[in-house]
Order: sequence, then structure tokens, then C-alpha cells
Amino acid sequence: MNAVSPTIRHQRARGVGRIATQVLDGRTRLTTLYQEGCAKIRLPHTHDPSLQAVLINTAGGLTGGDDVAWEAKAAPGARMVLTTQACERVYRSLGDDASVSTRLEVGAGAHLDWLPQETILYEGGRLNRSLDVDLAPDASFFAIEAIILGREAMGEAARGARLTDNWRIRRGGRLLHAEATRLSTDPLERDGLSLLAGAGAFATLLYVGAEAERRLEPVRALCTGNSAASVIGERLVVRAMAPSGLALRRIITPIIAKLSGAGTLPRLWHL
Repeated sequence: MNAVSPTIRHQRARGVGRIATQVLDGRTRLTTLYQEGCAKIRLPHTHDPSLQAVLINTAGGLTGGDDVAWEAKAAPGARMVLTTQACERVYRSLGDDASVSTRLEVGAGAHLDWLPQETILYEGGRLNRSLDVDLAPDASFFAIEAIILGREAMGEAARGARLTDNWRIRRGGRLLHAEATRLSTDPLERDGLSLLAGAGAFATLLYVGAEAERRLEPVRALCTGNSAASVIGERLVVRAMAPSGLALRRIITPIIAKLSGAGTLPRLWHL
């Protein structure tokens, strides 16, 4: 009889991180902190009333079949900043997608900044990502997601990388903003003038709040390179593209500082 080769089961990273807050004596305080698997959360000291949480994937990156889930709740009146320790790296997959899901809840009169550092897609990387946000009627929210395609120093353009990214932002249970980004291996997506036009990095920034219209012109004044801003109702959206990750960061960091609740970048964003 012929021997049957055993099925190889590759080790995969799993992680769940949850955080929730309350407001006490004018400051946002921690009430819930849950960490499981490769998902860790650290709370650096800050000199303002907000609570800043640093999300860490201790696996050192993502590959096919990895699954990480983040959840955060900002209590009524809270001020909260979520960022990451470093850029997330998505390595070559053997076939499956890496999965990252984020669910955020922002209470009445609260503000939450979702400010992860850039995601780097390596050649052959596959990422399926989602962002779901529930806002109270008078809450405000600011988010950025930035993608770098390949390792520039290695001459890697990651033209075989794949990305699916879905955002759903709801206000009082009503869908307010929805968008879907899909990046396949089709060269037209990477080179088409109406799409990436050969850019090696791109980002979307979204501010949701009553001050969106008032913030538009100051943000437009900061838009340099291949970037632009627009407002529809209470949504201010900025799109940016650049040849490299460093060039993209130079475009988006002044805009992040302008739109963030604290009016500055998280410390970990400073080069």
C-alpha cells in the first residue's frame, strides 16, 4: 500500500482585544480590558483627558489564515484614541486571507480617533479587513487606513497582493457611510489613471461630525501631492496617493493632526 502523506496544518495566529471606558472626574478611564492570543493592548500615560490605547499584534505580522478582532467602546462624553505600535505587515499567503475585523462604538457626545499606522502588503499577501462603527446621534469620529504596496527598499511592488476592505459607519443605527476597497492582481487596478495610476501607497481619511463643513477648507489647505478632500453632509473624506509610504506619510500626517480629537499625532506616529 502506498503511504498517504499527512495533511500539513500550519500554525495560525488568533487574537481578540476589547476595551471599554467611562468618564470620571473629567477624564476618560478604563473599565474593560480583554486580551486573547496575539492581540495585546497597552495604555500609555497622556497629558490630556483622553484615553489612548495602543493595539499590538505580537505575532509580528499577518499571513493567510490569521484572524485578529478588535473592539472598543467609548462611553458617553469620552475621548479615545486607538493607534498601533507599528505598521502592520501582511506576508505572503499560501492561499487563505488574513482577517482583521474592528468594531467600534462611540457614545453620546463622545469622540473616537481610529489611527492605526500603515499596513504593508508584501508580495503574495492577502488581507480581508472590515471596520464597523456605531455612533450615537451627537458623537464624532475620525479614522484613517493607509496601505503601502510592497517593500520599496527591496524593489518589491507587491503586484500579486490582494486586499478587501469594507467600512460601515452608522449613526443611531442608520447607515451613514459605506465603502468597499478591492485590490486584486489585475494590472489595470494598479496602473489605470482613474484608479491607483501606479501609486505605491494610498490612504483614506474620514471625519464624521457636525464640524465637517467648517473643517473642509483648512484640510484642503493641507492637501499636497496627489490628495483631495470633499464634504457630503457631516462626512469629510480625504483620499491620498503617493509613490511610496514615506511620501504618503508626509501628505497625511498634517491632516491627521488637524482632524484628530487631540489636535496632534499619537506619539508612536512620530518618525
